[in-house]
Amino acid sequence: MPNQSSLLREIRTAFAQEPRINKYQAAIALTCRNGTLMVTGEVETIAAKKLALAHARTVYGIYNTIDHLQVTPATPSGDGAIRDALCRYLLREPALLDLDIGVHSKGRHTILRQAFSELPGRIIVEVTNGTIVLTGEVTSLSHKRLCGVFAWWTPGCCDVINLLDIAPLEYDNDDEVADALGLVFEIDPLIHSEQLRISVRDSVVTLHGLLGSHEERRMAESDAWYIYGVTDVINHIAVRH
Repeated sequence: MPNQSSLLREIRTAFAQEPRINKYQAAIALTCRNGTLMVTGEVETIAAKKLALAHARTVYGIYNTIDHLQVTPATPSGDGAIRDALCRYLLREPALLDLDIGVHSKGRHTILRQAFSELPGRIIVEVTNGTIVLTGEVTSLSHKRLCGVFAWWTPGCCDVINLLDIAPLEYDNDDEVADALGLVFEIDPLIHSEQLRISVRDSVVTLHGLLGSHEERRMAESDAWYIYGVTDVINHIAVRH
């Protein structure tokens, strides 16, 4: 088995060769012990976070990763404000009307809305130091993914731990990922979803289309990265001149 120093060097080399990580790697701290890698620090994009973890996991000799890597929020905010903002997203989304919505704070659950539905389902939101944790049970992978994207959209969020269970269990596949991203694009008021085409293969999203600005193009790519289970995003969106 490689020694810890060589493992860390190999991971750093992988970071340096990936342009979407390279400029952030100084902000990523790595510690390794007995094949368990802890990744901490802050990066500016969800792409850098996901890619850093993915590259680290491919290095021979790394058997487990502990993810404490955060994304620097554009607008810092307190935990209470983050929690309230996310709950507003969840409460007003029509696709989630059949689910209870609640929060966990100061050691107890508080239900904000009790759904009148024969199907069980509940989303509990907890926020600690800018990290959003989602627990409970939803009825589809699309619901789980949508809730995760709402969490990433919330001002002040620096990480999302999506622990929502699916009942009944669903088999995940590329079509499920594409459907969830299509729903997110339709909901996102800043994206002209009718201009976009989505394809997914082996959890890698490819985006095509024509948008009105480089900022809209960037936001569409970020939305794709926010989707639970996406491992890479290839952005072929053109910008109207």
